Amino acid sequence: MLVLYSKPTFLQMYSRVAWFLFWLYTSACKLSASEYRHIVRIAGKDIDGSKKLIVALSEIKGIGFNFAQVLLNTLKVDPNVRVGLLTESEVSVIEEGMKNPEKIGLPQWFLNRRKDVERGANTQLITSDWDVAVHNDIEREKGVMSWRGFRHMMGLKVRGQCTRTTGRKGGAVGVRKTGRLLPTAAPAEGAAPGKEAAPAAGGKGAPAPAATAGGKEAPATKPGAAAPAKEAPKTDTKAKPAPEKGGK
Repeated sequence: MLVLYSKPTFLQMYSRVAWFLFWLYTSACKLSASEYRHIVRIAGKDIDGSKKLIVALSEIKGIGFNFAQVLLNTLKVDPNVRVGLLTESEVSVIEEGMKNPEKIGLPQWFLNRRKDVERGANTQLITSDWDVAVHNDIEREKGVMSWRGFRHMMGLKVRGQCTRTTGRKGGAVGVRKTGRLLPTAAPAEGAAPGKEAAPAAGGKGAPAPAATAGGKEAPATKPGAAAPAKEAPKTDTKAKPAPEKGGK
């Protein structure tokens, strides 16, 4: 019986090579695939197990890329190893090195908190300790009424940046937008252009009613209605008798 051999596709070849490399890597690290952890907790932060160790440590607040590189080189740990392949003992050693770097031989000038105001010591602050220290520093600046404290209180930039085009959300810097302008009333007939009629005492733009000769106010007219016509003077319609001749 003749058996035909089918050529594997690219996806099948890629999956086989990937599984072979994964098995080879786990064997070199003396860790089986069943012990691989997808989520590893380091210094109170959950880290994806597929990331490199040096990249994962730099994601922790207070630990930068340079500090992570020096830390791993001092501890003799491969920085390119995946986090999920680490053992519990290696994780504990890395955490102890991050919290107390002086014990493993790192110099003091490499720490992120030198000459602390409260304790006067050189320490390395990470995670929530770093947030608390920064918050206390800002509150102390506000309490002593320093220039940096004033800038923090107003929500403006503190380190001398230009605020003409950026940083407009914190305070009243730059052009402030106002609402739409209300339309103005048309000028009255005979009034000079560019001048508006004076408002009435009640606050409305309608003209005040004019007083008549008898002291009574004339009835107000609605805007747009025609003005009332003036009455003609009354004349005596009775004919006077003609004067007689001779002066009689």
